[in-house]
Amino acid sequence: MTIDGFLEDESATTALGERLARTIPKRAVVFLRGDLGAGKSTLARALLRALGVTGAIRSPTYTLVEPYPLAAGGWALHLDLFRIGHPGELEFLGIDPAEACVCLVEWPEHGQAVLPPADLDISLAVEGHGRRCVLQPQSASGEDWLANAGYG
Repeated sequence: MTIDGFLEDESATTALGERLARTIPKRAVVFLRGDLGAGKSTLARALLRALGVTGAIRSPTYTLVEPYPLAAGGWALHLDLFRIGHPGELEFLGIDPAEACVCLVEWPEHGQAVLPPADLDISLAVEGHGRRCVLQPQSASGEDWLANAGYG
């Protein structure tokens, strides 16, 4: 099942993040794909906020990873691998994405060799004044997640 939709504006992107957060599995790995400015960080921020993250939600563009405590317990990791030159560099960060309850990965193609497999792959592309959004489950958990969110 592939879901192909159009997000008219930032509020539609936020609504998507909130919708996905309502039915997120206990453990979820999400790959966020798209060019610079496609809305990956906006979607990640909306999802994290809907999961109860309070305070500033920073883009990990320069820090590469930002951890956030979740309201329901556990941690979310938001990674931006744009500046990673080789997947092995992730080992030097001292993080294990598999230990997080939620792992949101921007630019996953830069680190896929060492990342856990995705449950959901989200591609965003600028289209006119909005964004084309393609949701592709990559696991049984991802399929259930989208079905529970009303996409199926």
